[in-house]
Amino acid sequence: MVDIREVPEADIDRALELAYLVFHHRPEKEARERHRAMLRTCTRIGAYDADALVGFMAAHDFRLSVPGADLSCPGVTFVSVAPTHRRRGVLTGLMGELLRGAGAAGSPVAALWASEAAIYGRFGYGSATQGVTVEIDSTRPLALRIDPDRRPLRLVDPEDALAVIGPYHEAARSVRAGRPTRDAERWTETWLCEQDEEDEELSPPRIIALGEPGRPIAGYALYRTKPESGSGTGPGHTPGLVRVEELEADTPHVAAALWECLASLDLTGTVRAWGRPADDPLLHFAADRDQVRVTGAYPALWLRLVDVRAALIARSWAAPVELVLELTDVRLPANAGRHRLKAGPHGAVYEPAGQSPDLSLDVRELAACYLGGTRAADLVAAGLVAEHTPGAAAALDDALGGGPLPHTSDEF
Repeated sequence: MVDIREVPEADIDRALELAYLVFHHRPEKEARERHRAMLRTCTRIGAYDADALVGFMAAHDFRLSVPGADLSCPGVTFVSVAPTHRRRGVLTGLMGELLRGAGAAGSPVAALWASEAAIYGRFGYGSATQGVTVEIDSTRPLALRIDPDRRPLRLVDPEDALAVIGPYHEAARSVRAGRPTRDAERWTETWLCEQDEEDEELSPPRIIALGEPGRPIAGYALYRTKPESGSGTGPGHTPGLVRVEELEADTPHVAAALWECLASLDLTGTVRAWGRPADDPLLHFAADRDQVRVTGAYPALWLRLVDVRAALIARSWAAPVELVLELTDVRLPANAGRHRLKAGPHGAVYEPAGQSPDLSLDVRELAACYLGGTRAADLVAAGLVAEHTPGAAAALDDALGGGPLPHTSDEF
């Protein structure tokens, strides 16, 4: 039997070795130092078989934007189980301890990025945000249907980057649900680090901001570039790449100016943005959708409702709704049962109910819908939610939605 307990700082290197073993990874010294520094600031939970560390899980101390609120949310990462101890309940023990700790600390939600998506639904996590990869053919000027904002663009000195774009990003988090906080260390070690951990051919990060000198910026683009390879247009030739890490803008006209600038960089022929929202305005104001294409879509943030009542009461609601929900939750049975949800623009009440349910669903499905990025009606159509009262799912969707789709590009 394994013992689930806190991992002391002295065991961080052991935890990293386990993670590198599990993920078949052998990072360079600089990356290992970043991982070590990051884990020092995380909650660390280990599974020990005698003195051997055979399972590990860490959690960032995040806050997560949800509609109308900002909630304490552990961000689960470095989930690792030794190959010798798989299918022996190690992950179940680690996750159970993490969720118990989150509940005790007053965190109504937890989140993660899933490298193996099939695993985490068993623990009540639902896919709450979607991301898309967008590619622009920048061998010709970007065709737009709107006029770009013509205020000046400027390159931001890397030493000033955090002071310039950090506050802007923090203010922008409230515009879309699903976005975790970034502290200075995360900015420095993840977003602004000199060397990209996965592709050493990429340049250091570059930042373009828009706005009048001496005034707050109206948007920014954070990107890296890669030179072309091969020659001419023959086999093996790859045009220079602009990889967009992040683009934030006050208005679509600001966004248009930033995209136009990125697509005009010399010696490049492709702009690729991996982590964009599915409702990115670019997809509408681009004049030629053969030039601007969505090349991939994927589930991004996975959300777990640790305390369903607290999570529902904390967020805002776009429309009135009154429904009885019959919820199952095998991992946290205190969430299970029939409850009446009465919510609207002035708040929410969630209390036990004896009436027949309008909707029956698992906590995983409620988590997927919680930020407004997944429609309950679609889950009814998929056979994952039972609708006992016609129109109940649509009513829940109207109440949960109403704004931009939830989205984050913060992989952790």
